Amino acid sequence: MKFYSKYREIINYLIVGVLTTVVSLVSYYILVSTILNPNNAIELQIANIISWICAVAFAYVTNRIFVFKSKNPNKIKEVTSFVGARLLTLGMDMVIMFLMVTLMHINDKIAKLVVQVVVTIANYIFSKILVFKK
Repeated sequence: MKFYSKYREIINYLIVGVLTTVVSLVSYYILVSTILNPNNAIELQIANIISWICAVAFAYVTNRIFVFKSKNPNKIKEVTSFVGARLLTLGMDMVIMFLMVTLMHINDKIAKLVVQVVVTIANYIFSKILVFKK
């Protein structure tokens, strides 16, 4: 319990991060296995963007409530900062996916898992420093 108290925010972020990753991956996998072709560079990015939107919506609510316990009354500014930071990591996501899948011909599902690790770390740093600062 002492360990959890000391590292509560990071532990909660990791739990929420895993759940956010699940939302992103499930939505991505559903799209590429039903209506979008990951071998088509444009459709790959469309699936990536839609999965990103699903994940960001989930992440904002869960990070605000469970991780950073934000009491900021200016939700518009907070959500704008959150989405802005996530747009930066979306750019990272898209570039890495393009490099790994389109140029290096790595399996898109493996590439997506690798990208999720990089993006999760970047998102925590941006959320802590820019969005939910105390």
